[in-house]
Amino acid sequence: MAKFRNYPPEHGIRVPAAYLENVVREMLLSVDMDDESATLVAGLLVANDQRSVYSHGTKKLTEYLNQIRAGVVNPRPEVKIERDGGAAAVIDGDGGLGHIACHVGMTMAIEKAKRLGVGSVTTYNHYHFGSAGKWSRMALQHDCIGMSTSSHRFYPNPQGMVSSAAASSPISFAIPADKQPPIVLDMGGHMVSASEQNMEHSPGAVFKGLGLGAVIVSLGGIFAGIYRPEVKPPASRWESNQGSHLTAWNVAHFADVAAFKAEMDRYIGEARATKPLPGMERAELAGGMEWAWEAEAKQLGIIVSDEQREYLEGHADECGVQVSFAEFEDSRF
Repeated sequence: MAKFRNYPPEHGIRVPAAYLENVVREMLLSVDMDDESATLVAGLLVANDQRSVYSHGTKKLTEYLNQIRAGVVNPRPEVKIERDGGAAAVIDGDGGLGHIACHVGMTMAIEKAKRLGVGSVTTYNHYHFGSAGKWSRMALQHDCIGMSTSSHRFYPNPQGMVSSAAASSPISFAIPADKQPPIVLDMGGHMVSASEQNMEHSPGAVFKGLGLGAVIVSLGGIFAGIYRPEVKPPASRWESNQGSHLTAWNVAHFADVAAFKAEMDRYIGEARATKPLPGMERAELAGGMEWAWEAEAKQLGIIVSDEQREYLEGHADECGVQVSFAEFEDSRF
């Protein structure tokens, strides 16, 4: 089977999510995060490991801990609602991790969608917001469709090609179903490099990636306010170079929820009954594989490879946090 960056390890031990969350929470507390924020971020990182989205799970601890220790990410941000009117709002993240501001933002977007049919919130003045899919998926349990996108502050390379203007920032959509796995598209805007070979053989992929990347930069960055003078150095001491755009649509304001979910089930079920892509075990639409991995991890525990175990133990030692994975050795496979 084809293997990708985010794929369950072939060997390791199974660790309960609650245990990992507590370990990560203690690490974040050690760098002066408050308990509420540390608990939130720990839960979000472990939830990504649970879905095998390891690139945006506990592997991000090195970056986050180092940035907080360096004094460029605020460990105790006072997130503010800067604007709030009708279906829209703007959130100021106060230089902290983007997870904190975006949790407030997507919660507001969903609440607005429940009342008004749609809610749309932008966030700015914060650091990395984690996995885009976490924010879009928050809408699913409320029978809403979710969208999230984010971009960081950057400038195209004047000596490079126009493709440098697209960056590789993320975008995600989550669409609910009933018995079938929901559709969850969670991807970076960059598809393929703009090489001469790709321009010759797959020009459509190059142009689509450039177009999608430009939209993400515009909505998740510029529109969100990341270039406002007061949040750029030297005016701000924080590495608050990211923003986000979070939207929720309430299905009930557009269609009968049960009928919509039934049609989604039909469509997804028929798609899953087709032949899989080359090198894949089964046919799945976006998010289907992660949905299955998450269900398995909830039942059996999250797979922690020996490499990841060593990584977590190293950070725990640095942070003065007690951790013992030995008690889970009987789950080794």
